Amino acid sequence: MTITDPSTATSSSFASINPRTGAVVASHPIAGEAEVAAAVARARTAADWWSGLSFAERKGLLNAWKGEVTRRVGELAAIMQAETGKPHGDAMLECALAIDHLAWAAGHAGKVLGRHKVPSGLVMANQKATVEFRPLGVIGVIGPWNYPVFTPMGSIAYALAAGNAVVFKPSEYTPGVGVWLAETAAEVFGQPVLQVVTGLGDTGAALCRSGVNKVAFTGSTATGKRVMAACAETLTPVLIEAGGKDALIVDEDADVAAAVDGAVWGANANAGQTCAGVERVYVHERVYDDFLAQVIARTKEVHATNDADAKIGPITMPSQIDIIKRHIDSAIADGGKAVLGGPESVGDRFVQPVILVDVPETSSAVTEETFGPTMTVTKVASMDEAVALTNASKYALGSSVFSKRNGMRIAERLRVGMTAINGVITFAGVPSLPFGGVGDSGFGRIHGPEGLKEFTYAHAITKQRMKPLLALTTFQRTEKAEEQLGKLITMLHGRGSKK
Repeated sequence: MTITDPSTATSSSFASINPRTGAVVASHPIAGEAEVAAAVARARTAADWWSGLSFAERKGLLNAWKGEVTRRVGELAAIMQAETGKPHGDAMLECALAIDHLAWAAGHAGKVLGRHKVPSGLVMANQKATVEFRPLGVIGVIGPWNYPVFTPMGSIAYALAAGNAVVFKPSEYTPGVGVWLAETAAEVFGQPVLQVVTGLGDTGAALCRSGVNKVAFTGSTATGKRVMAACAETLTPVLIEAGGKDALIVDEDADVAAAVDGAVWGANANAGQTCAGVERVYVHERVYDDFLAQVIARTKEVHATNDADAKIGPITMPSQIDIIKRHIDSAIADGGKAVLGGPESVGDRFVQPVILVDVPETSSAVTEETFGPTMTVTKVASMDEAVALTNASKYALGSSVFSKRNGMRIAERLRVGMTAINGVITFAGVPSLPFGGVGDSGFGRIHGPEGLKEFTYAHAITKQRMKPLLALTTFQRTEKAEEQLGKLITMLHGRGSKK
């Protein structure tokens, strides 16, 4: 059992546990309110220095950190593997994606955020109008355990590139990853621009109430609501990346083999512990039987074991085991059928892949996030039905569509933050695309230009270039000027179509 509950930790420290073996990985301090406040205070001083650098200077330092992380990526992957239990190859892939995002953020911050001209319009033609996006100050980042490098770096890298300092509270299941990132950053920056505070839920709550300028949270929807409530006490804005119940849609003209490959990987990679992973599959009736036969055969090749070369590892958070089992039991009790695996697939640490069919849309296996290696496969008569069922979920994070001719048309109808056409979760690997959801999946965006702007505020400036043709913002305004304004507005905007 992972020692993360305050009742099993000491008053000053807790242990991270290898979920494969149950062995202690390391012990870490529990930061209380005083320690969190001290970290934020140090970050404020560092933020003054960091924000005073030019975009080019910050880019140079961020690229130096990127180089350090890249050269020592084996260390980071090893810590991640020990703390999460995921295969080494998956840990390396996660690190590689995070490094690529760091490079993009550092290289594009100046262009996206730097002061630039915007149109003034005819009424204010005498004004030069510009806008720039300024750093907020200190950003608190609360990270998840399932992708403990890639996901928080989507906030950390972009916040740093925008000129902020960061105080990072990693998950209590993966604290070593956060410590490693902060230590390597300190070696390069020489200033506490990125700090880590380890601990349990109370540490995260203290960070929310510490007076940081924004909190970026990734985790469950329920915890996200608690984060929002805590931040509301100090009117601290939040970015919430919460749960998902992502759907994969297979059209009648789809490459079935490719759709099967995507479904198997999307549902089972990282032992299904992926917020944007595949949990629901809607398949056109004309290819349903073929798809189901292939997806069962392919999934039989995937096993969760303690072997180093296993394709998937253990369930990292022990309490998730009960949720996975409950959803499988509920699906069967509600009239569904397990065509691969079943309740017996759930072990103490490992869960084998499960495929469920004929599960009612009202079952918790369909409506709630499972976060395990399971999928429900549902036959649909049309893409209209597939779209309606996809959009019926309270979650709206990612999605996938497999179709040779209609992929874009289907994707554009989905109420989700992201869609991959003829692929699965590919949007997460594109640094220039925003990542985030709507509904119970949260709000705000990481990655891309939107991810950079998420950690800034807009500063607008107007500068008079010449005397105004119409002196309007003065008590000396004349009746003639008002008449001329009326004529100008009529000329510019009075020719709209009549209904």
